[in-house]
Amino acid sequence: MEIRHHPRDLDFSDKRVTVVGLGIEGVDVARYLSRQGAMVTVSDSKPRQKLSERLQQVDNLGLKLALGSNRPDDIAEAEAVFISQGVPLDLPGMARARARGVPVHSMMGLFMELCPGPIAGITGSSGKTTTTALLGEMFEADERPVFVGGNIGVGLLEHLSSVRAYTWAVLEMSHTQLQLVERSPHVAAVLNITPNHLDHFSWEEYRKLKARIIRFQQVSDIAVLGLDDAEARSLRPEVKGQLLWFSLGDSLPGDGVLVSEGWAVVRFGKLNERLFPLESVRLRGRHNQANAVAAAAVATACGVSPEAIACAVQTFRGVAHRLELVAEVEGISYYNDSIATTPERALAGIRSFSEPVVLMLGGRDKNLPLEDLAVEAMRRCRSVVLFGESGEKLVQAFRKTGANEAVVRRVEGLSEAVETARMLARPGDVVLLSPACTSYDAYDSFDQRGEHFRSLVGQMINEVQPSLA
Repeated sequence: MEIRHHPRDLDFSDKRVTVVGLGIEGVDVARYLSRQGAMVTVSDSKPRQKLSERLQQVDNLGLKLALGSNRPDDIAEAEAVFISQGVPLDLPGMARARARGVPVHSMMGLFMELCPGPIAGITGSSGKTTTTALLGEMFEADERPVFVGGNIGVGLLEHLSSVRAYTWAVLEMSHTQLQLVERSPHVAAVLNITPNHLDHFSWEEYRKLKARIIRFQQVSDIAVLGLDDAEARSLRPEVKGQLLWFSLGDSLPGDGVLVSEGWAVVRFGKLNERLFPLESVRLRGRHNQANAVAAAAVATACGVSPEAIACAVQTFRGVAHRLELVAEVEGISYYNDSIATTPERALAGIRSFSEPVVLMLGGRDKNLPLEDLAVEAMRRCRSVVLFGESGEKLVQAFRKTGANEAVVRRVEGLSEAVETARMLARPGDVVLLSPACTSYDAYDSFDQRGEHFRSLVGQMINEVQPSLA
């Protein structure tokens, strides 16, 4: 669904503003609006006890709290509404608000309206957090002012006052954050577009949301597209300004970053030079080599020096919950890849290891096909442990491969899954949490699921090495 916006009035003082959703974005927006002198109502369908941590972050701001449900009047009768990412745009009250001409904003949209400096935005179905974080480190290595935020877990408006005209804002942008924007970044990157979130959007809706990152660009802007991904590649006709490509292949149809003789090579105007050997990428997996090449292409578009790009790649150690080595216990390596909420990402995780893998899959299903994952897991993994709400659906997918109960185990929750994986693994193996499903059956976020996995592995360490605890 696309909302038609009215000309922006960005003065919220003394206005009744409703913020829908009290996650990272809701907290960020509520704080900003309070400083602007708005009369803020926070509407969230979760009860107070499930929001205790967020409520502490907005304590003493004088907010009106409407918790436990999204009451239509709180939305329809406001003078402005802020929707947090992931909140459906067809909530009761939204139609009445639109009919009354109530402006609908988002954290991302407002930041892009107000940001005084240039913006580099990155979207994609996978790899965008790692690419965004690495791009930020490339700016740091070049000693250039940079702010990194967005879907990477950092609110934006809280930091607006520290962003100057010469500061680059490097933003990870999810598909739902792109729903309500009316501007595009000066440098906008689409890494890939693969089936995801089909429990909430049709494939066509999802593709269009991703493409919004370049929709409002001008001829003076730069788009960076992944050549190796068919959907990202297909956006070429929509590019209004300069186009850069990135690829793990050895040829490009124009400027960008490619791979030649094991090196990432930049070709940009008259510049044509080696950046870094792919083997210097410390993160496991071919997909992380692609992320490094993508970050190098975006950094080039932003004017970061080749030396800084190479330096950042060589020192970058990755982001939490993304093929993160938690510990080695009794000769078994435990990896946290809780970010892998799609079968495709779980496949990328499995393919990152040459060692035997005991794989843990489960959570809440996103209506994505599981057949390829099941076939590859049976080919590559010693054992597979299925847990959570989607466990039975996963069982059916593995049953079609001819898998038996000795290889594929079904358990209830993550704690039992970790214990079962520990029992099945042998020294030299990898135990991999790469769930292929969302965390929402048991956790508020993939981060929370990843933290629980870390703590379970920590308990193992205490059992094995009590003297070191």
